[in-house]
Amino acid sequence: MSTSPSSSAKQALEALGVRLRELRKDAGLSGRALATATGQHFTRVSKIEHGVQAPADEDIRVWCRACGAEDQIADLIATARAVESAYLEFRRQARAGMKRVVGAHTIPRYEGTKLFRIYEHNVIPGLFQTEAYSAAMLSFWIRFLDVPNDIGAAVAARTERQQVIYHGGRRFVVVLEEQALRTRFGTAETQEGQLRRLLEVMSWPAVSLGIIPMMTERVAVGSTGFWIFDDSLVALETPTASIEVTRPQEIELYARMFEHLKAPAVYGKPARALIAQVLGELS
Repeated sequence: MSTSPSSSAKQALEALGVRLRELRKDAGLSGRALATATGQHFTRVSKIEHGVQAPADEDIRVWCRACGAEDQIADLIATARAVESAYLEFRRQARAGMKRVVGAHTIPRYEGTKLFRIYEHNVIPGLFQTEAYSAAMLSFWIRFLDVPNDIGAAVAARTERQQVIYHGGRRFVVVLEEQALRTRFGTAETQEGQLRRLLEVMSWPAVSLGIIPMMTERVAVGSTGFWIFDDSLVALETPTASIEVTRPQEIELYARMFEHLKAPAVYGKPARALIAQVLGELS
């Protein structure tokens, strides 16, 4: 996936146009006939199909109705909205400090989610981070992105979002690679405190935490970490952007990948043993 927001948006808009053009052709309509049926100028139809102009939600609704494809409306609208906001550039968000770099990780999003499915391959999820671990990790991004140093506010914002784990009615299904336990941010003391925190949260009824041991046999490898919020959104991050996936078909693919990644993970006593082994190596 491209990490260029502008090129990604253009490609996604063109792909959306192709899908709409295929619906029109499958319905046996010319561009002018569709324009008449939807009350649009035929040049607008052409611009939408060629990815020159983005369709509004209502454009998609009338287009699908004219083509007898009402079952495609929800998926196409989700795709169109993703074109507008799939990439949230870190540097743009961070101009006012790292506190602003949240992407999909907002308090309303957390409070509105009942099932969190989280996969991380080299970092402990923000929901379970200690303040010292968060500060060590965020300090790098402040330097890397060359943004205002608001480390205290950024850590406080992350800690505030963590309050959702103490509220009932939610489930947190988390899969970590063993490498996430071994990737150190800050001092050995910081890492030790983080791993002990992980042992604590593993005992909570709402948390299912599995660890994939290194060198274990597996059928799937995750190229990056990702979070699935219910069945409505997938969020993942590159070094330069936060990506939000809202298209139902893509969310389903991430959910399937999550199940494949979860299969070789160990839980309970074996998972605790892996954490204890890393703790012993820190001594």
